[in-house]
Amino acid sequence: MRFLTKIAAVTAAGALGLGLSACGAGDTSANKGAKRVGVTVYDMSSFITAGKEGMEAYAKANNIELLWNSANNDVSTQASQVDSLINQGVDAIIVVPVQADSLGPQVASAKSKNIPLLAVNAALDSKDLAGNVQPDDVAAGAQEMQMMADKLGGKGNIVVLQGPLGGSGEINRGKGIDQILAKYPGIRVLAKDTANWKRDEAVNKMKNWISSFGTQIDGVVAQNDDMGLGALQALKESGRTGVPVVGIDGIEDGLNAVKSGEFIGTSLQNGSVELATGLAVANKLAKGEHTETNLVYTMPAITAQNVEVAIEHVVTQRQKFLDGLGDLINKNLETGDIAFEGIPGQKQP
Repeated sequence: MRFLTKIAAVTAAGALGLGLSACGAGDTSANKGAKRVGVTVYDMSSFITAGKEGMEAYAKANNIELLWNSANNDVSTQASQVDSLINQGVDAIIVVPVQADSLGPQVASAKSKNIPLLAVNAALDSKDLAGNVQPDDVAAGAQEMQMMADKLGGKGNIVVLQGPLGGSGEINRGKGIDQILAKYPGIRVLAKDTANWKRDEAVNKMKNWISSFGTQIDGVVAQNDDMGLGALQALKESGRTGVPVVGIDGIEDGLNAVKSGEFIGTSLQNGSVELATGLAVANKLAKGEHTETNLVYTMPAITAQNVEVAIEHVVTQRQKFLDGLGDLINKNLETGDIAFEGIPGQKQP
């Protein structure tokens, strides 16, 4: 049986349309009975791009029609996109929110019209959500900070690159970092500021810090890989090598940096797995099926010891991984460990 997957951009104020792609276009029977799931994400970061691929793979295998939007890190744009999806009468909505304290009216509106609205990857401050698929960002922040503390021997000066201020990722990863810092009074934070998950912004931020602090900087803790890679670029351009950098997400370039030794480690938040899991839950809710609606994604630590397998899943054997993604997610929903993908160090329940 051929399935139709349609990725359609919803036109809304300021929205970034990503175009239409389809499998089996023109065959109106191909998507008969398909559930229509609207998606709005904060921006098209490397992590979200990988997540989109995972959602497309899951949608194709499960006869789901996706309507995709990016909010360009703008709260009002995202609100307009959700309003548009509600007006179109989609069967479910997935939001990767720009800010935690946003979209209250939209969540209420979706609930009043019996449209399940889920927050995935980043939290929304609402009791009216139909579901949550969230990373344990506190644990991830603590994990990366512990890596840095171990590398520095518990003493030294660091700088911290934060995600967009006010987002749940920035807040919770920051909490985890602070939990570990409290155990190491010999580690001093010279500066911390947002680079909005973006590599280019991190380059500029890091160059400013290098100008201010020079060789006082002993390590860089970045709340995601893209910002860590920007910091690494700035360090290289300033002639500084050997400064330890740690990130979170396990995107392709981040994993390669772990393999080369330029990152001391990262935490694998496989966007393909996490976002597709959100889609699986949304699809079940849209069909009225029973499912766990509050799921936590716990990121495995990635170091030189297990990075090769992570690279296979994210890069070198990616198509094979995507082909088996539907079965993996369905099995993970049964066990409750939605982050499991066979990385050395992971244990399946």
